[in-house]
Amino acid sequence: MGVAGIVARMLKVPDGTIRILVQGTERIRIADFVAEEPYLVARVEQLADVVEPSPELEALTHNVQRTFTEIIEQIPYLPEELQLAVANLDESSALSHLIAGALRISTEEKQELLEQVDVAKRLRRLSEILARELEVVQLGSKIQSQVQSEIDKGQREYYLREQLKAIQQELGDELRERIEAANLPEDARKQADRELGRLERLPPAAAEYGVIRTYLEWLVELPWGVTTDDDLDIPHAREVLDADHYDLERVKDRILEYLAVRTLNPESPGPILCFVGPPGVGKTSLGRSIAKALGREFERISVGGVRDESEIRGHRRTYIGAMPGTIIRALRDAGTRNPVFMIDEIDKMGADFRGDPASAMLEVLDPAQNDSFRDHYLDLEFDLSDVMFIATANTLDPVPPALQDRMEVIQLAGYTVDEKLHIAKRYLVPRQISQNGLQRGQISFADPAIKAIIDEYTREAGVRNLERGIGSICRKIARQIAEGELKGKATISAKRARQLLGKRRFFAEQRRRTKDPGVATGLAWTPVGGEVLFVEATAAPGDGKLTITGQLGEVMKESAQAALSWVRGHVRELGADLPEDWFATNDIHIHVPAGAVPKDGPSAGVAMAVALASLVTRKPVSSDVAMTGEITLTGQVLPIGGLKEKALAAQRAGIKRVIVPARNEGDVAEIPQHQREGLEFIRCETIEDALAAAL
Repeated sequence: MGVAGIVARMLKVPDGTIRILVQGTERIRIADFVAEEPYLVARVEQLADVVEPSPELEALTHNVQRTFTEIIEQIPYLPEELQLAVANLDESSALSHLIAGALRISTEEKQELLEQVDVAKRLRRLSEILARELEVVQLGSKIQSQVQSEIDKGQREYYLREQLKAIQQELGDELRERIEAANLPEDARKQADRELGRLERLPPAAAEYGVIRTYLEWLVELPWGVTTDDDLDIPHAREVLDADHYDLERVKDRILEYLAVRTLNPESPGPILCFVGPPGVGKTSLGRSIAKALGREFERISVGGVRDESEIRGHRRTYIGAMPGTIIRALRDAGTRNPVFMIDEIDKMGADFRGDPASAMLEVLDPAQNDSFRDHYLDLEFDLSDVMFIATANTLDPVPPALQDRMEVIQLAGYTVDEKLHIAKRYLVPRQISQNGLQRGQISFADPAIKAIIDEYTREAGVRNLERGIGSICRKIARQIAEGELKGKATISAKRARQLLGKRRFFAEQRRRTKDPGVATGLAWTPVGGEVLFVEATAAPGDGKLTITGQLGEVMKESAQAALSWVRGHVRELGADLPEDWFATNDIHIHVPAGAVPKDGPSAGVAMAVALASLVTRKPVSSDVAMTGEITLTGQVLPIGGLKEKALAAQRAGIKRVIVPARNEGDVAEIPQHQREGLEFIRCETIEDALAAAL
């Protein structure tokens, strides 16, 4: 069975072959062959299609059209015009012949479709073939998509790798340029070149890549050869220091001495100073003024509460998250190798299982060692000898002796009332007026108002609470102006200051307590300045016991025992008219008021001896005298510390005369004249000298 066809065209192709275009006309069956030579001749019969219209035939026709349309969309060798032709062909038999002829299916399947005379059966068979072909096409598309995706992925990875290689090369070149420009010392340059070589051999995904790159960036960012020129104009430095700070002559003189030395010897190392004094006396702000006077960069490092040695020396690069210590970080931030470093709260460094940061600080603050300071992270020597280090502390007791030995200690005592008045007028009042949004023409402070704040609302060596009091008044005035209550300028008098600040917080101890025998005025040192201390002694019938109260430490209790022993041994020389058995039949009670505050130290010995002598002789202590000093059982008066702070406390309390150990004469001479104003210092070598002045 086959198809009768007409040869429509015959073409001779240049390669010698012949192409024939044949147009099929009808289905035929060969009955028998008539001749074989010179060509085949056969007798045929025509076979017409069997078409029985039915809903099934219509459904099959639509199904074949739809399936073939889907195949056309996914097979590139089928032209789109074929889709239009199939859509417009309604005759089922012709549709089946068109589709079967267009598909690339096997000859056997094509022959099978040709031999099927029943159009419905032919369409059903064609539908099966089309379904199979569609599945094959879809599977092929899926495979093609996966293959294309893999190819694209490989191409993308290759492209990204090439891009990364280019970026890596560019970054390496950039780092090399920065290393060239950093002016590194020889050792640092060798280390940088070595690490850069390792970096260029590493893939960017390697864990060590980021570590090495960060290390190199730290190396090139440090100011190995960058310095600022010192402003060696001494009169200018004096002006800057005087403009920023009132008094503090000793500190200013030390800075001017340093400038003078730098003028004569530019290679002299930077000093290592330690400002010790109560809070609020201007230690940190003084460091800023020094940097401004010298024309240097200023960096502040707070080491209060630091317990880890690595905070100072840095972490080794073997640790995750390693970074340089605070010294190197501050140098990077300063941008020069000769800044002014303020190391705040050096007395508040701790120590635990992570190391002792105070010991690590020894190398930083040792002029003989800090020219080769080695940070664990850098593992290279860095010269710190050009840095001016200024440490601050409230008290030297917690600072290890070895660290104290490395620093030049400058004591900053508290301020007198007069000094506080000048500081408030020159610095604190203008600053608080500005910070609270006021203008100079809206508020002014009279001197009595500032003195009232100092005397009645603050008790401190520094001026922080004084500034808070001034700020509180400024805020209240600002509120009145904002609410429209106040028109014009507010003049703050002492009375107005009391109204705005409310109930007074502190009362001057004055001299009211010493009118009775057995009460002496002592002087004590605290980390926040000097304090006036009253020592009270009384006797009651008993069996000779000594009672000591007021939350006193062991040293102070021992001073009380020593004072009592001396008085008992010298009762006749004192002129006391007492029975022989008076000490055996009376209990002595020594009390130091403010029992909630712990008190300790040997310097209350003189006050205790004077209070006991006053008790047994019935002579009151002079109301205008205060005293300090350690005593011995033989009646010697030994020197004490903190004399300047104690003298200021006496001045605040209205004391006129201060009994001090004779061996503290040098400390008295160091107190500036204006701070000694109104005070008479009485030097005593023995308890008898103190009693002669006090009773």
